[in-house]
Amino acid sequence: MKRTVFLLFLSICMMSACTDREKKQQAHESEVHIPVEQSNNDNSGTTMKQTEILQQIKDQIPADFPIKMPTTIPISQDAFLTATTRTEGNQVDIIFYESKENMPINDIRLKKSATVIGRLIVKQYKNAEGASAQIAFDNFSQNGGQKVDLGYNIKGYQDAGAGSLWTGWNEGRWAIATHTRTDNPEAGIKLAKQVVEYLESHMLPIPKQYGMAQLDVYQTGNLIVWQDKKLVYTLDSIKDPLKAIAIATAFYQ
Repeated sequence: MKRTVFLLFLSICMMSACTDREKKQQAHESEVHIPVEQSNNDNSGTTMKQTEILQQIKDQIPADFPIKMPTTIPISQDAFLTATTRTEGNQVDIIFYESKENMPINDIRLKKSATVIGRLIVKQYKNAEGASAQIAFDNFSQNGGQKVDLGYNIKGYQDAGAGSLWTGWNEGRWAIATHTRTDNPEAGIKLAKQVVEYLESHMLPIPKQYGMAQLDVYQTGNLIVWQDKKLVYTLDSIKDPLKAIAIATAFYQ
């Protein structure tokens, strides 16, 4: 009799525990917009890789025109990649975040609980001419300025004014310039040389027709823009200029 009572009690406890687990699981799933399990450990076969996360972000965009996504986004060790997306007319806005915990795409908690990596804007114009007008392309060798050696047989040209010092150069159909203050001229050249060296082993996306990058020593105002026919891609809100270049090269396909 005691054994029967014990087994009955044990069975009831197990049923109750299963019910509690099911309720907790249902509550969790109702809070999650897009369940995303990911890890920075590439050796794990059970967790989602960045390429899959980026594809899920792309799947959230109801745009009538195809857009390209980066193949990877640099994030901190043990951080998780996520994003918010917004589509309005012919423009798509994506803000990439890194978070300490695994958070769904478009989660309302992201603005308070995650760190912005950068923003991608993709806008479609009526024609390629309209898109081209958005690109401030410069041929620095024709503009003149003081010539500087940036290494790898690339020459830069410096232009100063209003306390600012720009070091610009061209790579293919790209116009790239670093910005510093006139009282800190070496910092601009140093950043330019770092970018030139990085681009020796990495490729920027091929623009159709042109692309431009403005990279700031003081980590404000970094801006990378390029044209892809009727589309214009803009990367901004990225503090580290070298990270901005790294994200841009992740669009090369």
